[in-house]
Amino acid sequence: MKGNIVIKILVILAVVVALFFVATATISEVGNEKNLEKIKGFEKVEIENQLVPVEDENGYWTFTTDKDFKVVQLTDVHIGAGWMCHSKDLKALNAVAAMITAEKPDLVVVTGDIAYPIPVQAGTKDNLAAANLFASLMEQLGVYWTVTFGNHDTETYSLYDRSQIAEFYENGGLKYCLFKSGPEDVDGYGNNIINIKNSKGEITQSIFTFDSHSYLRHDILGFGHGYDNIRENQVEWYRESVKELTEYNKSVSTMENPVPSSTAFFHIPLTEYQDAWYEYVKNGFKDTENVKFIHGVAGEDGIIVFPGEGEDTLFETMLELGSTKGIFCGHDHENNFSIEYKGIKLSYGMSVDYLAYIGISRVGAQRGCKVITYSPDGSFTSQNENYYQDKYVSPLEKEVVNMEEMTQLAEIEE
Repeated sequence: MKGNIVIKILVILAVVVALFFVATATISEVGNEKNLEKIKGFEKVEIENQLVPVEDENGYWTFTTDKDFKVVQLTDVHIGAGWMCHSKDLKALNAVAAMITAEKPDLVVVTGDIAYPIPVQAGTKDNLAAANLFASLMEQLGVYWTVTFGNHDTETYSLYDRSQIAEFYENGGLKYCLFKSGPEDVDGYGNNIINIKNSKGEITQSIFTFDSHSYLRHDILGFGHGYDNIRENQVEWYRESVKELTEYNKSVSTMENPVPSSTAFFHIPLTEYQDAWYEYVKNGFKDTENVKFIHGVAGEDGIIVFPGEGEDTLFETMLELGSTKGIFCGHDHENNFSIEYKGIKLSYGMSVDYLAYIGISRVGAQRGCKVITYSPDGSFTSQNENYYQDKYVSPLEKEVVNMEEMTQLAEIEE
């Protein structure tokens, strides 16, 4: 009799758990559908003489212009797409739409963590639903965009792995998405190049995107530990690509320096970010022979910079080849500083995050975008743009954040 009672209790518990998961999945789907309907209400961004990329003979997306080229970097959007965070998702989507609408960029590059499928905060493991919400917004806005993967985009326990999310971005019928999975013999997804050429056909800027992967190890529950690095075959792909692009420039012009200027975008910062910041701090927050502080703040507590745990040779290769003058990453949500290290500008973007950090939805100093302007001569400038400006949001929206945090804004001017 006691055995029968135990069995009945277990059956009841199993039914309750099953009903819970069915209910939450239904609520998540309904909430996502409502947000998708709200996305349809955003107006297309009107860009005068909008540049349209074409694929060149090597399969690279290429923009052609003799004028400045504007890129908006977004990072750590953190869309949960679950029953626990629909209102925060809508805030994130609204922030993205407001900034892009105001800036009218030629290209948007998202440096990872579009999705945040953490069940205890989002209420779902469906990372494709998050990717679909963001992609739907970008297609509605009608602005060209691409993405590099972050550690949260495809957690081990997520419903969809990296190859499946990459397939969605590349072949999901997205008109404005320029994501490409990249060479099959190179680790990761999204190793790609977007070129900017002038009317003479010369490459004035190459935008490299890398998959910086996610975790080095996982526990029995699937949670990741230790951040990964750029792999050696990715470095070799970069090396050969710079040589290839240089040879191309030699073939179309007599330019004195045919090595194209380039910048790189990925999620997890290199160890050189940490090296540069610590050298700056140890010198009393003053520049050194190697380090020149440019702008921004280090808002993360404790370690401050969270790079990959291992070593890679990407930075050393960039120094050797002399092409890349800037790197842009995300990952550390409250860091937005730029610091020049051995001649290469190492920059964080400004995060959008309303979900990942406890209480982050009511903090505003870190929220925004980075605007990067490439000149026809191959040089570039970048500046942080906080979301809580009149050009982006109304005074009413400003009231929801902790305005004491906004005192940091004076420190993030170019």
